[in-house]
Amino acid sequence: MTSEMDGDGDMDPGRDDLPLRANTNHILVRHYVLDLDINLQTKVITGTVVLFLEPGALAGDGNGAGEGAPTPPQTSQTDDSWEDERHRDFTLVLDCCDLTVSKVEELDVTSVSDMQGLLKEVKGEGSGVGPQPDSQSAVLIQRLISLPSTQWKKKHHLYFQCSHAPASEGGGPLIFHIDRWSLQVRKRGVRTIQEFPRALRVCYKTKPEGGSVRWTKDQDNRSCVYTAGSPINNRALFPCQEPPVAMSTWQAQVRAPRECVVLLSGENQAQPTHLHHTGLSSWDYYVTMPMPASTFTLAVGYWRQATAQLSTAQLTPPVQGTRAGASHTHAGSLDLNPFTSPQSTVVYSGLKDEKHSESDCSGLGDHNFTCCHADYPCPFTDPSAWSQEVVPHRMFAPSSLLQKAQVQVLPLLPGCLAAAHATLGVHPFPRLDVLIVPASFSSLGMASPHIIFLSQSVLCGDREGDGEGVGGERGLSLCGSRLCHELSHSWFGLAIGARDWTEEWISEGFATYLEDIIWARAQQLSSKETEEQSQLKALLRWRRLSDELQNSEEQLQILRPNMESTGQVSESGSSLVKHALNPEKTFMQVHYLKGYFLLRFLASKVGLEYFLHFFRLFIKKYHGQLILSQDFLQMLLETFPDIERQGLTLEAIYADWLDRPGVPKWLCVGSVVWTQTRLVEDVKAEVAKWIGLSPSVGKGRKRKKAGLNLNFKEVMPEQLVLLLEILLEEAELSVTSLRTIKRTYDLPKQDAEVRHRWCELVIKHKYAQAYGDVEHFLIHDQAMGVYLYGELMIQEDSRQQALARRCLSLVQNEMDQSARRVVEEMVL
Repeated sequence: MTSEMDGDGDMDPGRDDLPLRANTNHILVRHYVLDLDINLQTKVITGTVVLFLEPGALAGDGNGAGEGAPTPPQTSQTDDSWEDERHRDFTLVLDCCDLTVSKVEELDVTSVSDMQGLLKEVKGEGSGVGPQPDSQSAVLIQRLISLPSTQWKKKHHLYFQCSHAPASEGGGPLIFHIDRWSLQVRKRGVRTIQEFPRALRVCYKTKPEGGSVRWTKDQDNRSCVYTAGSPINNRALFPCQEPPVAMSTWQAQVRAPRECVVLLSGENQAQPTHLHHTGLSSWDYYVTMPMPASTFTLAVGYWRQATAQLSTAQLTPPVQGTRAGASHTHAGSLDLNPFTSPQSTVVYSGLKDEKHSESDCSGLGDHNFTCCHADYPCPFTDPSAWSQEVVPHRMFAPSSLLQKAQVQVLPLLPGCLAAAHATLGVHPFPRLDVLIVPASFSSLGMASPHIIFLSQSVLCGDREGDGEGVGGERGLSLCGSRLCHELSHSWFGLAIGARDWTEEWISEGFATYLEDIIWARAQQLSSKETEEQSQLKALLRWRRLSDELQNSEEQLQILRPNMESTGQVSESGSSLVKHALNPEKTFMQVHYLKGYFLLRFLASKVGLEYFLHFFRLFIKKYHGQLILSQDFLQMLLETFPDIERQGLTLEAIYADWLDRPGVPKWLCVGSVVWTQTRLVEDVKAEVAKWIGLSPSVGKGRKRKKAGLNLNFKEVMPEQLVLLLEILLEEAELSVTSLRTIKRTYDLPKQDAEVRHRWCELVIKHKYAQAYGDVEHFLIHDQAMGVYLYGELMIQEDSRQQALARRCLSLVQNEMDQSARRVVEEMVL
């Protein structure tokens, strides 16, 4: 983020930066209560959001005007003159777009009988910010916000009761305006933050075109909606404070058609309450861990839950603990009884062999340490959480993909969760849902608190009988590694988040690095196998990074684009996220790959096992907090002082890795080693056989006869990706070769990474007999198909261009907005 704001208060249409308008330095939302109705027919969410507010770090006695303060809005939602009052009354600024707001009202929390008890109690420890509030309402809200985490059930009960309080009758109405990026709220005559209402209710509805949620059809052609990880985050779902520093808790009541399943980023496994004579069900979720509002996630559709097929020996009693959402009951408005099923109690013990003993967490298992984050029911202080290898988990998918999800994904979860625990320690979140999302999802996966979205592209072709376990199932490599990538985000990206969103590598680079380690442990590979696969994946990533660096703007290759200004915001707390709205950036992998190689470089300096142990120390210190690159790097240098004495300083890492485009010399030199491993040599030998079938070697019948006598070696999926990439470098491949390649490796049944390379070969060599494979990929693997549209168009072949246009016409109405914009520029 950067503190520069546009002079006219709106974003220049030629710019690709995302404005974060919320004045979080002045005032903070501490808790949201959402009450939402989902209408799948009209593609509208109607409801209310109640905000519980607390003065921010720079509240003082000012009115919030100054650098970064809101500017005159585009449209008025009231009859009052907004500009005449803007420099006199305090303004609450919320991030908001594509919402229709009908009313903003102050709540009379003094009318809630249960709140009166707080006046009799000694005030708990609050933020200690600014003078104490004067009004009874403000006192009550401050005391509610300040209740200790040991009383979280009482706290959520009171939040819910207050959210239904009537509007305050005294003190005059609230006025509000909406501009392109924000909702601005004032109370006439209120000049200071301390006088501003502490509990507000916003009545609103979403718009079908709003960018925060996707209204689409699932793989069964049934309506659904989900938050798709949009560049604008959740501001088109509910008015909120988007800057990550605005850490808050939330609870939500969501009503949807009775046949639907509502999944949400909540700690409890909600059960539906059927609302008689309405055809609707209500679902209640909550969180007790403060998180950025951007991590709130929702999915509503006709999903079905996959059931585990496990032997009795694999089932053990669940670990009993006191974690929020694990085993609580609450006689109030919230259903705090988690839904439990046999598969959610699996404890996976396959990692407890000697070769993984170096990952024992006993060295970090000091349950008496004090957390450094804000007060919440933290699993790191719960002794039972340290031994809970596998958290309760569920798997959901549309009916047509339920068997694949049950056979390919669900059996991987216990092993991957246990491997993640063995690598990183305590699970930050008490449960997990996994959902196979619609084909229009623009990524292979997305992690949010308590829920992971997976693309159908991680599933293998038509493999109905595979996936009975983790070990040795090569066909599930993409699915397993992606699952481990998303699980890694529970620690890096969610429990530990980036304070400046431009430092995406803190999330994606770490997850990319850790996915290999966790997936290898889940498969229980030997040290030799782990190292061989690690080097092969490093080579594939190096090839991908090299290609991307040659075909992207230099400014998009920098991991810390704000450099020394990283983390800085304006006086009010508003800022801009550089390049966040650039549609091309959505499909770039630089922050994944360059971040991965930086961590690989650092591991080479201190040793892998020491490096992984340091990860656990870092998590122990920084969980529940936001960080910058310097927090991780400085702690690393302090923990391993020898590497700094050898010349590896913070400034050197910034200069070589974070603050410049391209890649450091270390990476160029190190990549040579990865081309000389056994697995790569095996691939080269297979490539030589295929090249021997090409027109440039031998002629006619002699060449064809020789090809019939060749024996092709079985290769793992990553090897097959490399094989196809190397063949892509060949100027010519015969139709016979292409047909034999497809048959030999059974390519339609391979994972999406393999099939993508196959489609590239088909396009390059104009292999018309396999154009159906390309069309299938563009329709069913939209998360990976954007690049192929460009390949089809650049060939200047009328048949290929017609194929691109036809595929676009079939899917463009369901496509992700960023993907559609990029593809339409290529094709139209």
